[in-house]
This record gives sequence, structure tokens and C-alpha cells, in this order.
Amino acid sequence: MISEDLVALGFDPGLATTGYGVVRETEDGPKVVDGGVIRTEKGLPRAQRLHEIYDGARELIATYHPIGIAIEEIYFAKNSRTAMLTAETRGVLLLAADGLPVCGYTPLQVKKRITGYGRANKAQVQAMVKRLLSLTETPCPDDMADGLALALCYLFDLKGVNNKDRVYL
Repeated sequence: MISEDLVALGFDPGLATTGYGVVRETEDGPKVVDGGVIRTEKGLPRAQRLHEIYDGARELIATYHPIGIAIEEIYFAKNSRTAMLTAETRGVLLLAADGLPVCGYTPLQVKKRITGYGRANKAQVQAMVKRLLSLTETPCPDDMADGLALALCYLFDLKGVNNKDRVYL
């Protein structure tokens, strides 16, 4: 029997846009509870933007009471500034987790868990997220789709599905 308390929250960190997905495991498979983005305004001081992401993440945690959180890892970045801003955002999300279990996944790990192929393109991942969650439309925007994929990865790990190469924080 599947517990109704199996809710996972996934975050795709970014300073301008942090995608999130909330997925519940049900008797009929995983289902979307919520998904969207936390946006911050470009002109605001970085500390204020990070605080807004923290507040948004805490609100999601308080609303949905996830059993754990999945956050995308920084695996490779061509632009060191972008990597630093993403790392700062990840830090804020880790702080917001406040004692909840957190699992990090590289983009390659997400692709492999969701599609079975670590070099899948974004469209392939989105198509599988749509299928796995029994959605009528492809999840959009991309950041939200990534958040949903991350939440699915967390639930797959709980169930022991394709869970090699775990990265726990």
C-alpha cells in the first residue's frame, strides 16, 4: 500500500528563475501536486533575490510537507559567474530544507533516471516526465519540468528504481 505522505519536492536552482515540482506517489503512480517557478527581478540586490527564493522554498515546504527534497547539482558550467549564482541559489535551497533529507542529482543522473539514457535531450526528458506523470500536456516552462523530473528522481530512489550513483548531501 502506498502512503499518501510520499510527497517529494524538486528544485532546479537559478537566481532569476528557480523551477520547482511537487510530486505525490499514489496507488496509480506518481501525480503532480504543483509545479512552477520562483522568479526574482534582475534589478534587485542579490541578497534580496536569494531571500525571495528562500521564502518561496519555505512556503512550498510548509504547504506540501515533503518527505524529502531533490536539488539539481552543478555539474559543469561554461560561465563561472552563472555557476556561482546557481551555487548560491543551491545554498539558499539547502538552508530552506531545514532538516529535511536532501538529495542532489546532476543533469546526467536526472536524464538517466527519467529516460534511461544519460545523454537524452531536454525534449526527451520532458516527454518522459509527461508520460510518467500522466499529463495531457508537456510541462512548461523548462525550469518547472526540471523540478518535476527531480521530484520524480527522489521518489524513484525511495522505491529503489534505477538508483545507482546517488549523491546525498
